[in-house]
Amino acid sequence: MKSGKMLLGLISGAAAGAALGLLFAPKKGADTRKAISDSSNEALEETKGKFNEFSDSLSHKVDALKNKTKASLSKAEKKANEAKAEIHNMKAS
Repeated sequence: MKSGKMLLGLISGAAAGAALGLLFAPKKGADTRKAISDSSNEALEETKGKFNEFSDSLSHKVDALKNKTKASLSKAEKKANEAKAEIHNMKAS
């Protein structure tokens, strides 16, 4: 008998808790699911925006580095051509 009363108490407590939970729930399940969906969509859009900003920033930095490298190579080619011309002039003299 003691375990029967214990089991009955647990079952009735669980039922009462579930009933109170349903009665005092702040929103319907559909509303809660929609709020979760909207929140996750907002987070996804924010993440996409940050990724695009990062990608654009990285692209600009790569372009700047390419331009700087091209400028350095142009200077190096100019100096190499000047050196070749000087060597050619030395050989011609």
